[in-house]
Amino acid sequence: MRKLSRRQEENIKKTKSVVYSNLEEAIKVLKETATTKFVETVELHANLNIDPKYADQQLRTTVTLPNGVGKEIKIAVLTNEENFKEAEFSGADIIGNDDLIEKITKGDIQFDLLITTPNMMPKLAKLGRVLGPKGLMPSPKSGTVTNTLQATLTEFKKGKFEYKADKTGIVHVSFGKSNFTDTQLIENLTALYKSIEQNRPSGVKGKYFKSLFICTTMGSSLKLDLNIFI
Repeated sequence: MRKLSRRQEENIKKTKSVVYSNLEEAIKVLKETATTKFVETVELHANLNIDPKYADQQLRTTVTLPNGVGKEIKIAVLTNEENFKEAEFSGADIIGNDDLIEKITKGDIQFDLLITTPNMMPKLAKLGRVLGPKGLMPSPKSGTVTNTLQATLTEFKKGKFEYKADKTGIVHVSFGKSNFTDTQLIENLTALYKSIEQNRPSGVKGKYFKSLFICTTMGSSLKLDLNIFI
């Protein structure tokens, strides 16, 4: 068994068996556990009372956090040639049609997000096996299939992103970086929680949240009281 480092042992002592009911305190301790030499990502792990194998208990939606997540994303746009100038003007990093499809087919994926116009979806259908496992397949529900390229690109460039619950009903999502201010992290975390709450699947019965944890990339998990946002 791998021996824990001194840094890890100290972090565990700070957080073990503690349930945080004060958001300011939780964020303060969270940042104190980010003791690596690089800027760590800050994450929320929300265990929900859902069974995603049922259509009415699936959670997949988008959110734009007040202070972004501290990451620049590379966006590709798949559309007709007449839309290329609009996509370029709106900040797309990669633009194409059949040539872009050919690159994706060969596994040449140099982007973090793919946005497409509806007329291109039939051509994308055959790429589901390539894009699906990477979470890059465009869908109307996630806002990545659109006829309004300028508005859509502007939103995603501002920090809009998609998240979903995994097959066990847990949402794993980042909400900032360890060098964000306490206020920025609190605002982002609150907005993310509200988004999950407001998009409660229709098939959920009874209690929605089972547990809430936050952590940094290399830090210990901090358990939050389920009433911390009330």
